Amino acid sequence: MIAKFLCCCALFAFAVATVSAQTKNTISGSCAKPDVQQSVPAGDQPGHVFMVAQGKCTTKGEVGGTMSKEAAFSEHRDASGRRSKAWGVFVETYDSGDKIVYSYQMSVAMKDGAVQSGHGTYQAMSGTGKMKGIKATGNCTYTAGADGATNYSCTGDYTLAGDAPASK
Repeated sequence: MIAKFLCCCALFAFAVATVSAQTKNTISGSCAKPDVQQSVPAGDQPGHVFMVAQGKCTTKGEVGGTMSKEAAFSEHRDASGRRSKAWGVFVETYDSGDKIVYSYQMSVAMKDGAVQSGHGTYQAMSGTGKMKGIKATGNCTYTAGADGATNYSCTGDYTLAGDAPASK
């Protein structure tokens, strides 16, 4: 009976020791007007279009002790009048040269073709170098930036594959 109890305790301790620690983080920046943007009318009502867009972003944040440097996005949008929904891929490059690839969704209010405000979610899909095996999720808010840019601020949690468990 005691041996069984000790065995269960040992298994529990091993499980706790092998779970990676999640780390909270915030990353923000600004994405300029897209370098590439194309649209086609949906055909169901005036002003409803489907779009693809690609552009560059400035970033400010840190993951695993490495500072973000720049990013690029590629997305498809469903836009109608004053609302737009987008789904895309965001590739963030760090000072070390490592990258994290995120998928995201966003819903924003538009005015004269520029983002005014909105919200979205993200999830890490892959990483390179130190970022390989990253798991990350979070939420973002979007606001109008200068010259038609879109500002973003994202908060969430990440776990790097090589992270040790947090000590208490």
